[in-house]
Amino acid sequence: MPDRPTVVYQYDGSYEGLLCCVFESFARKERPAAIRPESGEQLTLYPQRIIRTELSKARRVEAGLRNKASNQVYRMVKLGYYTCCEEKELLLLDFIRLAMRHGRSVLSMLAEDTVHELTRAVRSLTNEAHQYREFVRFSIRENGVMTAVIEPKHFVLPLITRHFCDRYPHEAFVIYDASHCAALVAAPGQCAIIPAEGYEEPEAGEGERQFRALWKLFYDTIAVEGRENPRCRRMHMPQRFWKHLTEMSQATGDSRALCAKCVPQKDSK
Repeated sequence: MPDRPTVVYQYDGSYEGLLCCVFESFARKERPAAIRPESGEQLTLYPQRIIRTELSKARRVEAGLRNKASNQVYRMVKLGYYTCCEEKELLLLDFIRLAMRHGRSVLSMLAEDTVHELTRAVRSLTNEAHQYREFVRFSIRENGVMTAVIEPKHFVLPLITRHFCDRYPHEAFVIYDASHCAALVAAPGQCAIIPAEGYEEPEAGEGERQFRALWKLFYDTIAVEGRENPRCRRMHMPQRFWKHLTEMSQATGDSRALCAKCVPQKDSK
């Protein structure tokens, strides 16, 4: 397959669309100069070729990866699609070319720049998804729906969907990804990840503010001043998560004053 680029592929941004770009690259025996989603159009000196999404072609690429490489290799490709790695489409194309040539052993070829870069990006994605299973804080709205806001580097919603749906099988909730303008919307027995550009988090009601104050008061009360270790805390709870963590927020006001409204006071005798 010649490596000299002669064209730029443009696709609809979907995972299936990306697999169709891979199919087209193999079919035409060419490596494009770039593969870009339609929403990310940039100036280029190369002619652009629009790649239409056809599920049959995407399924053929999937079957080829599973059969000639392995299910683990295919999973690496799918996870790579969710990363924020620069030029990830070309990176995945190069990885798939290696996988078709070397089979399942491609996963151990870390001396190859392509494999090393993709492995590092996927590890960053899965680590971030693991952190967001711990660092999501829900607020209960007046209609009973739980909402939360996250700002991940990678597109982690597909990786955390099952965790939260299993954890709250009888609840309705929304997790809004402000970085990618998408939301995980779930109700009992169903869930979906949808575009959510323009979403605005509702204002917290009085009851929600009181519960936030209670949680922050509990967090501050159980802290042991003599064992405070800011460096260790930043290591296990990076500061970029603090913005949406109730216990780290300074916006709850005087937590003791708010808690006095909802915590029964003992009679002084």
